[in-house]
Amino acid sequence: MLRTTPFHSRTAPLSEAQNWRRWSGYLAASSYELHHDREYWAIRNSAALIDVSPLYKYGIEGPDAERFLDRIVTRDVTKCKLHQVLYTPWCDTDGKVMDDGTLARLAYDSFRLTSAEPNLRWLLDNALGMDVSIRDITDDLAALALQGPTARRILHHAADGVADDLGFFRHTTGEIGGVPVEITRTGYTGDLGYEIWTAGDNAEALWDGIMEAGDTHLILPAGMLALDIARVEAGLVLIGVDYVPAHRAVIEDRKSSPFELGLGWTVKLDKKSFVGRDALIAEKERGPEWELRGLEVNWDSLKALYGLVGLPPQLPSEGWRTSVPVYSGNAQIGYATSGCWSPLLKKYIALAHLQSRYARIGTDLSMEVTVEHHRKKTKVQVVETPFFNPDRKRSTPEVPR
Repeated sequence: MLRTTPFHSRTAPLSEAQNWRRWSGYLAASSYELHHDREYWAIRNSAALIDVSPLYKYGIEGPDAERFLDRIVTRDVTKCKLHQVLYTPWCDTDGKVMDDGTLARLAYDSFRLTSAEPNLRWLLDNALGMDVSIRDITDDLAALALQGPTARRILHHAADGVADDLGFFRHTTGEIGGVPVEITRTGYTGDLGYEIWTAGDNAEALWDGIMEAGDTHLILPAGMLALDIARVEAGLVLIGVDYVPAHRAVIEDRKSSPFELGLGWTVKLDKKSFVGRDALIAEKERGPEWELRGLEVNWDSLKALYGLVGLPPQLPSEGWRTSVPVYSGNAQIGYATSGCWSPLLKKYIALAHLQSRYARIGTDLSMEVTVEHHRKKTKVQVVETPFFNPDRKRSTPEVPR
């Protein structure tokens, strides 16, 4: 049975389209308006409020909490400072990614881990013999993502300035709408943004407090369709789309390592021991077979293909999540996993797994497109990600009063 998030009493009346989808057993809005255009532009031009409560959330506490987490994730948890947040994947013993999420240090021996899929059993199995408590707190916490250029101004008014100087991937506490909250400077849009956490019973007061503060700053609720375009622009991977979690892959070729997903920067091989370390050391020495890269579609090539049938280029109005072949000449050397037309960049972009020898930035390749029911190839070029990376994402300028 599908459940509703703690914000449903607020989100449901706003949903003109009644366009809902499943997310981890919850109802999540795909879009609130009949089309997601304005919601996307709110993320990039003003601010959007996104219900992210369905994220799996785990409370990890105890004398061995740090040692336990350092054992299972690829980041060096011993270097995670108080009120710092780490983005990290975690792997199986073969060095293949099982999931990825954020890890926040709330106190010296207390952490919160988020994930896209349920991980409780795996966490408990790896905690044997350690003095650590692991609790699934998914249903206990309501969470909102406040994302966009005016997010800091809105939060200044909503939280009385407690997050004005909050650094990138840092954590603080405060009050919004008369209820206690935790605020992290994190998000899934590649823009200036925050995620706000509170007890489920406080959800309505939190929503009302943010919306009231954002009323003069053009805030809009946004759904998954707008978020999907933003995250592709930001070059952020999505589990089950851009990679298959290792424990769900039915064949070895479906698995990916952090190095193959462009997440090598998260792998700290100088740690003494963590799950998958030996396999990742070996892969580091020989180099990955595959690499995740950005692709930019050549506009003239796409235009010419459609011109042959008397049409202008037909562009996707939504982000797509499909395996699309990528070629070098007539040889398939990879596949795109997700893509979109970027309204801001005015470019057709995609994320793709490429054989490493074809993954050099600037390499010219081709990608399959369907033109009037016929499979064709359009020219593409390998480019760096993120496609969109504004300074405001990391900077902390003075808040305009």
